[in-house]
Amino acid sequence: MDKQQAQVERAEKMTLGEALRHKDVVRNELIAGVTGFFAISYIIIVNPLILKDAGIPTDLSVFATIFSSIIGCLVMAFWANAPIILTPGMGVNAFFTYTVVVNMGLSWREALGIAAVASFVYMLIAFTKASTVLSEAIPESLKSGITAGIGLFLVEIGLEKAGLIVAGKSSLIVLGDLTKPATLLALFGLVLSFILYIRKVKGNFFIGIIATSLVAFLFGIKDADTPTVDLARLGQYHKIVFQNDFSSWLSTPFILAAFSMTMILVFESMGLLQGLLPDQRKFKKTFEGSSVTTFLSSFLGTSPTVAAAESASGIETGGRTGLMSLTAAIMFALSLVFVPLLAYVPSGAIAPVIIITGAIMMQAIGNIKMSDFAEWFPAFLIIVLIPLTNSISTGLAFGFVCYPVMKLALGQGKHVAWPVYLLGFLFLLDLIFSSLL
Repeated sequence: MDKQQAQVERAEKMTLGEALRHKDVVRNELIAGVTGFFAISYIIIVNPLILKDAGIPTDLSVFATIFSSIIGCLVMAFWANAPIILTPGMGVNAFFTYTVVVNMGLSWREALGIAAVASFVYMLIAFTKASTVLSEAIPESLKSGITAGIGLFLVEIGLEKAGLIVAGKSSLIVLGDLTKPATLLALFGLVLSFILYIRKVKGNFFIGIIATSLVAFLFGIKDADTPTVDLARLGQYHKIVFQNDFSSWLSTPFILAAFSMTMILVFESMGLLQGLLPDQRKFKKTFEGSSVTTFLSSFLGTSPTVAAAESASGIETGGRTGLMSLTAAIMFALSLVFVPLLAYVPSGAIAPVIIITGAIMMQAIGNIKMSDFAEWFPAFLIIVLIPLTNSISTGLAFGFVCYPVMKLALGQGKHVAWPVYLLGFLFLLDLIFSSLL
C-alpha cells in the first residue's frame, strides 16, 4: 500500500475535527471538494432552466439551487462527516417539472407541497430502523449493480458533455463530431487526466481540470450557455420561499405524485449512497442528513436535493471526510459572486473527470457472481436501464422487481429477506403509478 492510499484510509476513521489537524488530510480533502464542486457545478444553471418550465423564475431559482446545495453540503460535513455533495437532483427535477407540473397540470407551488410531503416521509424512514433494515436486506449483487449502474450513467453524462456521443437520427446514440474544438479539447483532457490518474499524481483530476481549462482559454473554447447570477435579484428571492401549496393534498393527483416522488427520493438516495460512500458505516447519518436537506429544499423554492453522483469525482481524488463537503459548500457560496468564472471551466474540462470516475465505479461489476444468472440478471437490468432511461429510480425499480421473481422461479424464495419482497412490490407500484401519471 502506497503512502497516499494509507493517508486516505486513515482519514476515513477521523472526525471532522481530527481531519483539520492533519495537513496532508486537509490538502487531500480541499482538492477533493473543489474537484467535486467543478464536476457538479453545471447544476447551478441547468436546474433553474428545468424549473423554468414549471413556472419558477430562473433568476430566483438559481439562488434556491445554490442555497440548498450549501445547506446540504454543510449537513454532510457536520452531521454525517461524509464526502458527499448534495444538490437538486437531475432526475427528480425532471419529474417535478415535466410529470407533476406539465403533464399533471399542477402548479409549481403544489409541486413544492408534494416535494415537502414526500421528503417528510423520507425523513420518517431515515430516522427510524427502517433505513437500516432496508439497507442491510439489499443483496450484495444489487448493491454492486447500483454502483456499476451509476458509474455507467456517469460515463454517459461525461461522453455527452465531451461531445463524443450525440443523439442520432437512425439510432439513439451516434459518434459526435470529432472535428469540433470542444470535442478535441475533451479528448485532450481525457488523455491527460487518464495519465495523471494511472501515474497516481496527487490532485490528478483537479490538475486535469485546470490544465484543460487553460488550453480552452488559450484557444478561445467556451460553452454556449454561460451561467449568470444577478445579486441584485436576491431581494426578490422571497417570492419563491415557503410557497408550498398543500390545498389539494387529498386529491388523487397529489397523492399519486407524492407516492412516486417518495419512492424516487428514498431509494434513489439509498442507491446513490450505497454506491458512493467509501465507508458504509456512515450510511445511517448520511441518509438522515440527506432527508433533512431534501425537506428543507422544498421550502427554499427548488426541487428536492439528492446526493450528487459527481461526488464520486471528489471521492476518487481522496475525499473521505466531511471536510470535502465543507469545501464544496464554500465553493457554492463563492459561486454567488464568481459564477461567471465558471465560463472558463468548459464542459470539455469536466467531462474527462466524470468519464474516468464512472469507469472506476463500474469495476463493481467484478463483485457480482455472473455464473449465477438469478443474481446477475437483476443487477444487469439496473446497470443498463439507469443510463438508458436516464433515471436511477427506474433502473432500481426493474432490478428490485426482477430479483424476487427470479429467486421464486428457482424455488429459492425462502432465501430472500422479506424487505426485498416489500421493495419489489413498492417499486412495482411505482412503475404502475408512474405510467399512469
